[in-house]
Amino acid sequence: MFVARSIAADHKDLIHDVSYDFHGRRMATCSSDQSIKVWDKGDNGEWNCTASWKTHSGSVWRVTWAHPEFGQVLASCSFDRTAIVWEEIVGESNDKQRGQSHWIKRTTLVDSRTSVTDVKFAPKHMGLMLTTCSADGVVRIYEAPDVMNLSQWSLQHEISSKLSCSCISWNPSSSRAHAPMIAVGSDDSNVTYGGKVQIYEYNDVTRKYAKAETLMTVTDAVHDIEFAPNLGRSFHVLAIATKDVRIFKLVPLRKDSSSSAPTKFEVQVLAQFDSHNSQVWRVSWNITSTLLASSGDDGCVRLWKANYMDNWKCTGVLKGDGSPVSGQPGSLSGSLGSASAQSALNGATGR
Repeated sequence: MFVARSIAADHKDLIHDVSYDFHGRRMATCSSDQSIKVWDKGDNGEWNCTASWKTHSGSVWRVTWAHPEFGQVLASCSFDRTAIVWEEIVGESNDKQRGQSHWIKRTTLVDSRTSVTDVKFAPKHMGLMLTTCSADGVVRIYEAPDVMNLSQWSLQHEISSKLSCSCISWNPSSSRAHAPMIAVGSDDSNVTYGGKVQIYEYNDVTRKYAKAETLMTVTDAVHDIEFAPNLGRSFHVLAIATKDVRIFKLVPLRKDSSSSAPTKFEVQVLAQFDSHNSQVWRVSWNITSTLLASSGDDGCVRLWKANYMDNWKCTGVLKGDGSPVSGQPGSLSGSLGSASAQSALNGATGR
């Protein structure tokens, strides 16, 4: 059974993003009030705000954690056209800072000419790298050459996607068989232009990122996108939040190892759900990629799980206040049939 706790976040405006650290014991929130708050989970399970500070001069759209191998590091992005890297420092002086932590700004990335809409750290096996995307349609990849000096970041790549970018996701696979890969979603309002999701792949020969695939069936604005954790699979799984929830399977097709052309993929739609009956704003995988959570304008979080036949269905629905939804039919589209969300919730197995 799922237990919900409410947190008095105390932000003065809309909260745009919530991000957990690698261990799930810390959480960061960001808001249109231009602030970030950091929360720590106590032994009693309660979340306590341990830091709150003004970050940008505009709405803060996203906040994300680096892998703890690189320390306690956050990145945020904003309508003010910047992305900022923050690091937590534990006071060592003899004054009242001793033993207390505080967050300091390490660098401000100012290359974008428009709102920076998403920011993500690369998988840790790639080193300390950071990607941003902007409303001007440019994806930028930065690298910290010295992980002990987070004030120095160099711009390594600029990828022009031709469409206003809203969200990005790194493929987390550390397999040598898979080149570094980024999925980019667009919230461009022009529905006649198909392909609101583009996949870019790094090429060792050209040392650049090239477009490998465009998901032409995605024609509506994309609000969030996330590759599933890859635990040794030969293919990739990608979840997309648009006017519904979609799960795609990307199967790499065999290619000549000496070729400098990007990998081609066989694209399959694993599932498509319109149960939110509204815009879907976030999708998030659990660490084993067996459970997908989605949230939408219907004020609900919905949990999706695949059975052994790889058929996805709803296993739980929670209202915004944490209470389960009772008696609501879960209109699962595609070949999955329909089921009652409440009966699915009763059979939910959590993670």
